[in-house]
Amino acid sequence: MIFSKAGFGGAVADFEAAAVAQDAKRSGKAFVRLQETFGQAKEADLLDGGPRLAAVLEQVPPGPRAVVAVLVGACVERGADAERCAPGVRAGLRVALEAAAAFAGAWAATGGGAFPVPDDGEPGEEIVERTGFDAAVGWWTLPQWEMAAVALLNHRAVRAGAGGERDELLRLLTAVEQASGRQFRSLGHALRVLDDEPLVALHRTSGTGYALRFFGIGDNFQLHTLLADALIGGGHVEGHAPSPHEVAVCRETPGQVDTVGSFDLTAPDGGRLWNEGAPADIPVVDGVRLLVLDEPSYRRSWPAGRFFPGMRGDVILERALEPEETERWFAHVSPAKELTG
Repeated sequence: MIFSKAGFGGAVADFEAAAVAQDAKRSGKAFVRLQETFGQAKEADLLDGGPRLAAVLEQVPPGPRAVVAVLVGACVERGADAERCAPGVRAGLRVALEAAAAFAGAWAATGGGAFPVPDDGEPGEEIVERTGFDAAVGWWTLPQWEMAAVALLNHRAVRAGAGGERDELLRLLTAVEQASGRQFRSLGHALRVLDDEPLVALHRTSGTGYALRFFGIGDNFQLHTLLADALIGGGHVEGHAPSPHEVAVCRETPGQVDTVGSFDLTAPDGGRLWNEGAPADIPVVDGVRLLVLDEPSYRRSWPAGRFFPGMRGDVILERALEPEETERWFAHVSPAKELTG
């Protein structure tokens, strides 16, 4: 076969044509070339190739489909239009999750046991016989779909475009995790990221309250540092304020830097909200997420930064609440519960 164009751009064009024509031999050769040429791809070919590959994902067989999805995600990380790529990757992720859920059911129905750990190859004959090929491939390729989906979910517009479908994807993921005992933490956190989300924070020691809004926060470590900057760094409450560098890496500056906790994050019922969790864990009261900030019960340090290095996040202080408003919110709050070890 003589290709009309060399490099990644030529591989994309040939793979696209072969996928549409369902030419297995030609698509197989182009599939190899996609992987071989990606590392040296020109920017223009990446910008063009990502959406074109995403558009034909549905026509690619399940195994190589996941690899192509990873290439789409890599194109997005290097500048391709995430919104144009998102529908194809999102549809493929859903199919893979449904297949992985079917794998879990078939695995349990055929004797159960420890779930096989996917490797770089294909599922073995014994596994396929127990669960069926499509189900086995769904489970085997789920780590690749996680990589591809997270690359796209780094973009706020993609998260907004997914709408309520994110809830269904998260439901399927939760079912797979519970059945398999394996956590796909990056995908789970990415599907739960909130944007333009209102938050009321009550500072118990000072008896003050604050209306805030946040977006793009991957975990409560990041939220913790940005809240401390807005409230302590802003001079509204007493406590340890993070440095400008600690704050910057939690917004959009690359890297990590050591920081120290400024609060205990507490739910309205007095239970602890752990930094390892996500802002979506904060309970909703009267339509707004309500968080209590207590004095830190012990010194805790960690590397400040972003759970998703490619995702920009921030916490914005809108206003301090009036005393009457604060009192009404505090009426929903119980004393902090003692930790039991």
